[in-house]
Amino acid sequence: MLDKILVLGSTGNIGWPVVEQLAAIDDVKVVAGIYHAESVQMKQLGVETRHFDFLDADTFDPALKGINKVFFVRPPELAKPEQDMKPFLTAVQSHGIDQVVFVSLIGVEKNPMVPHRKIERMITEMGLPHTFIRPSFFMQNLTSTHLQDIQQNHDLFVPAGRSKTSFIDTRDIAAVAVAVLRDPKYLGEALEITGPAAITYKQAAEIMTTELGVPITYSKPSLLKFRRTMIQRGIKKEFVNVMVMLYIITQLGNAKTVNHTIETVLHRPATTFAEFVRDNKRLFLNRE
Repeated sequence: MLDKILVLGSTGNIGWPVVEQLAAIDDVKVVAGIYHAESVQMKQLGVETRHFDFLDADTFDPALKGINKVFFVRPPELAKPEQDMKPFLTAVQSHGIDQVVFVSLIGVEKNPMVPHRKIERMITEMGLPHTFIRPSFFMQNLTSTHLQDIQQNHDLFVPAGRSKTSFIDTRDIAAVAVAVLRDPKYLGEALEITGPAAITYKQAAEIMTTELGVPITYSKPSLLKFRRTMIQRGIKKEFVNVMVMLYIITQLGNAKTVNHTIETVLHRPATTFAEFVRDNKRLFLNRE
């Protein structure tokens, strides 16, 4: 049977490579749910786009029409799952979807307060056929949330203390998502996936220094200083609070897990932190 897969967050760090990879598969029809239905990127790939907004219930049924599988990531600015996710999941339930693939968070079962865990519970309690992908900390957070400090101050302004993190490339997360969407054996599974090694942010700064050819420091701010600085920069308080929660988890040692799930699922090694820095050298040095 031809799978018709709705990808939400389709222009993001995970969603875009998911769309790219699915579009290259002959027996898959991929549909990109995006806020602005017109997209040059999607047109070039020959991918159908449909207007979608988690906060607009009128977009749910048109986006889900004819769809049998859904992939989604929680938008960072949506931190109240009962209000901003449950209505959509209820629509998914009414459409009899075969599989929901949700990108959650490693160690989420130990922290019931983070939105990811609440969404997992909703999906499970609603009886939706699902696969959870629980990755460690995204390497791409350094090319988005933390990019300003790297470009302007050559500093990792991250409140992680001396803890270790098994950084993972979102391109690897996307590849795992495509694999689980294609293989029914992953139904009902919660896959924890990590990068190939756990390193401290001091070590990350050292790797970046070597790969970029300029000194990168790790200033190790307190959680309070980090929160205050991010809010002063105009980042929404709800998003900052979720980031702080994630770094508390990191400081507790829950981000240092290393496993070989990626090798098992993809039959290749996970991307290393050095490879990621090399691939994004021009961006980190602000030369793009």
